[in-house]
Amino acid sequence: MTEDGTGAAFTPLRSVLYMPSSNERALEKAKSIPCDGLILDLEDAVAPDAKPAARDAACAAAASGEYGRRTVTIRVNGLGTEWHDADIAAASAAGPAGVVVPKVGSAEEVQRLVAAMEKAGAPDHTRLWAMVETPVAILDCLAIARASERLAVLVMGTNDLVKELYAEHVPGRAPILPSLHTALLAARAAGVAIVDGVYNDVKDTEGFLAECEQGRQMGFDGKTLIHPGQVEGANTAFAPSEKAVEDARGLIAAWEGGKGSGVVTYNGRMVENLHVESARRTLSIHEAIGALQG
Repeated sequence: MTEDGTGAAFTPLRSVLYMPSSNERALEKAKSIPCDGLILDLEDAVAPDAKPAARDAACAAAASGEYGRRTVTIRVNGLGTEWHDADIAAASAAGPAGVVVPKVGSAEEVQRLVAAMEKAGAPDHTRLWAMVETPVAILDCLAIARASERLAVLVMGTNDLVKELYAEHVPGRAPILPSLHTALLAARAAGVAIVDGVYNDVKDTEGFLAECEQGRQMGFDGKTLIHPGQVEGANTAFAPSEKAVEDARGLIAAWEGGKGSGVVTYNGRMVENLHVESARRTLSIHEAIGALQG
């Protein structure tokens, strides 16, 4: 980890891959996939009769320490389901980096979830990742993001959001752009990370990369993924380019060299504090990715 320029520890989340916890081979394969994060899934990817065994497998994997520098989380079944209470108790006790909860809809639900995690003995490093995937969650997103210091990440559930809005999946995502922006505003206002939703067509590389680029331009920290083949594209898209790193270093050098001399310029552009902050964040991300790969 490193500092992101705001004083908070920065952890790369460029590529966060869902893996079904009911699949032993998938859990083993995940140890070698170069993603930044893993969501060991107990929800959508697991059949009802397989959920108890998947829970045990996910908790054992998360507690194993065999996934290197990857950020390992467990997605539990949602509030109100028959599996939720047992899921959140077991996942919290296993001590992953995060417990991912689907369809979080209010600040009150965040507080209930955090209370359940703490009752189950979740260590301090085990944070809540709240999935934002319903109209009410979008409308209450800032309250959700600010509801607890244990909440660390918002995860966009774009498939459910499209469904709930009676919208359509289209290139460019125009039907849900206002919702994505609202969630981004909430995350940045609350100082938490936010990762974009999945891209469903694993064979459409061009469309996937375009959506990664869109997400990076919008300000997302990374993207959730449904196939290992998407990892490389997300890692590249959400990492600073070589030129961006070079420019950040040059801008900071110009700023530090020109202190006290009035106007500072770099490559013909005037440099202000806000540009320096952005440049330092770029270098922090670059360094954190280097540490992850090292």
